[in-house]
Amino acid sequence: MSARIHPTAIVDASSHLGADVSVGPYAVIEGGCEIGDHCEVRAHAIICRGTTMGPRNQIGYGAIVGAEPQDFAYKGAPSGVTIGSGNRIREYVTIHRSSKEGGVTSVGNDNFLMVGVHLGHDVKVGNHTILANNTLLAGHTQIADRVFLGGATILHQHVRIGTLAITRGGTRLGKDVPPYFMAVDTNRVSGINRIGLRRAGLSQETRRAIQAAYALIYRSELNVSQALAELREKISIPEIAHLVEFIGEAKRGICRDNARAGEAEED
Repeated sequence: MSARIHPTAIVDASSHLGADVSVGPYAVIEGGCEIGDHCEVRAHAIICRGTTMGPRNQIGYGAIVGAEPQDFAYKGAPSGVTIGSGNRIREYVTIHRSSKEGGVTSVGNDNFLMVGVHLGHDVKVGNHTILANNTLLAGHTQIADRVFLGGATILHQHVRIGTLAITRGGTRLGKDVPPYFMAVDTNRVSGINRIGLRRAGLSQETRRAIQAAYALIYRSELNVSQALAELREKISIPEIAHLVEFIGEAKRGICRDNARAGEAEED
C-alpha cells in the first residue's frame, strides 16, 4: 500500500516514504528523509532533513525530529537523526540532530518517549526505554537499554544512564547512574531497581549479587576503586562485570548514595 498523505501536509519530493506510511494534516517532511514502512506522522509534526527512521514508528502531534542543534559551535554542517523501529514518540517531543559533521543523534528500537521529552544533539538512546513526560536530555548523553526515566528528569551533558537503571520523577543528574540502580534527587542513588530487574527476568541470585555490589560500593569502608577490585575478584557473573566496566569508564563520576547525603560532595 502506498503512503497516505493528507492534502494539507507538505512532503518534499526528495524524501522517501515506505509502504503504508500515514502523514497527517499540516505535517511537514523536509528533503532527504527516509521514513520506513508503516510509520505514522501525526498532525503538525515536522521531520527535518537528514532524518532516517525504520518501520512502525509513531511521531506524535506537534513533534519535531531532526531540527538543528542548540549548540553555538554548530555552523550548519550536514548531520542527522537516526531512529530505529517500533518507537512511540508522543506529542511535542523534540529531537535535535548532531552538532558534528556526519554525526547522528540516535534512538534505537521499541522506545516510548512521552509528551514533551527533549533529546539534545548527539544523544544516544538504546532499546526498550521509557522516558516519561518532560524529561530533558542535554547533548551527548547516553541512555542504555531498558532504562526508565521518571517525569521531568534532567540530564547534564555527557551523563550516562546504565542498563536497567531508573530515576524518580524530578531527578537532576550531572553524574552517571550505574546499571541496575535507582537515582533520586540531585546526583544520588537510593538502592537497586528491584522491580525493573525482576520484570526483566534476572534471577534472584543475580539480583542478590547486584544488591551486594551496591552495598560494597556505597555502604562499605572501601573507596570506589577498591570496591570494584573486590567485585572483579569475588563475583564473576556478566551483570557484575558490566557494572564494574561501566563505573570504571565514568568520566563525570557516579552518583553518591542518598543515605550519605550529609557528607561533602567530591569534586
